[in-house]
Amino acid sequence: MNLNDCYNFSDFRKLAKKKLPAPIFHYIDGGSDDEETLKRNTDSFSKFDLVPNILASVGEPDLSTKVLGTKIDMPLFLSPVAMQRLFHHDGDKASARAAEKFGTFYSMSTMATSSIEEIANKAGGPKMFQIYIHKTQGLTENLIDRCKSSGFNAMCLTVDTIVAGNRERDHKWGFTTPPRLTLKSLMSFAMHPMWTMNYLTHEKFQLPNVSNFVKKSSSIAKGVMEYINEQYDPAMNWKDAEYCIKRWGGPFALKGVMSVEDAKRAVDIGASAIILSNHGGRQLDGSRSPFDQLPLIADEVGGKIEIILDGGIRRGTHVLKALSLGATACSFGKGFLFALGAGGQRGVESILQKMHDEIKRDMILMGCKSIKELNKSKVTLR
Repeated sequence: MNLNDCYNFSDFRKLAKKKLPAPIFHYIDGGSDDEETLKRNTDSFSKFDLVPNILASVGEPDLSTKVLGTKIDMPLFLSPVAMQRLFHHDGDKASARAAEKFGTFYSMSTMATSSIEEIANKAGGPKMFQIYIHKTQGLTENLIDRCKSSGFNAMCLTVDTIVAGNRERDHKWGFTTPPRLTLKSLMSFAMHPMWTMNYLTHEKFQLPNVSNFVKKSSSIAKGVMEYINEQYDPAMNWKDAEYCIKRWGGPFALKGVMSVEDAKRAVDIGASAIILSNHGGRQLDGSRSPFDQLPLIADEVGGKIEIILDGGIRRGTHVLKALSLGATACSFGKGFLFALGAGGQRGVESILQKMHDEIKRDMILMGCKSIKELNKSKVTLR
């Protein structure tokens, strides 16, 4: 099996599983606790059916939209994901270049394995930076100011990770960053010699955006969950979010909003957008899916703030359903990560091409010339 055999999310996942050592694959694939929310994120899309119109003379549909102050060529972009160097030796550079090719957002995590400045120099497409509030004094201001200097288009604050979810697969497989050889993982690394060779012969694993502030930034030997619990500030509050919005002074999103009350509060403090997300089912297991919450939140704040749906996106039809229920755009993480693990930049380009083609084809079948025509009349609750 190779990239040419990958036609959908499931195929990219299978190829990534073949190419990546088990601890790395399961870090992408897993969720928290019993992984109920992880499964629910995608299953929830089946509750609504699309309602097409015919003889609409669609021609070439317009997939573009404006989100976070920037026009993008398709209503889907890459979610911010940490430590992409683990999934492919080109890491964030591959993802950023692929997103640029499709005229959509690449999102950089605070915990990226490339620096803000490096990505700014290597990719010219739309870029969003995602920050966490660390306990370390001055780190947040440093990141915001560096993104300003480097020309990033937008910023988001992740608000649902003040403590790490219980990601039991990480415990089971002994996932750490950088990877360590343990009795559990040794065989898997040995059975994936190409990944191991690329990891050892390319640039050293590091987290350059935080390395000057956080002592443990380049060697999280206890694991990601321990790093989060030790370094992220559990006392983060709305004043912190408002401060970040004002210091940035540009398009700003809150990522991890899931309640109507919090969506209204985001409007009040001047956020440009909210990203409906449960962190890919990796935090509070048993919580609602973003898609389930979308109609409730759109009814309350739609038109007052941009709404981005993040979580469970596997198909172009998922994007159309979300847009019909009030989302401005969608983002996805696991999909492009499996593609990255399967084939680097070429893999990410491949899944973006397939998602673009699906969205375009489905728009034509829906009888919609523009995503602006997607509204509640285009979906019905099953």
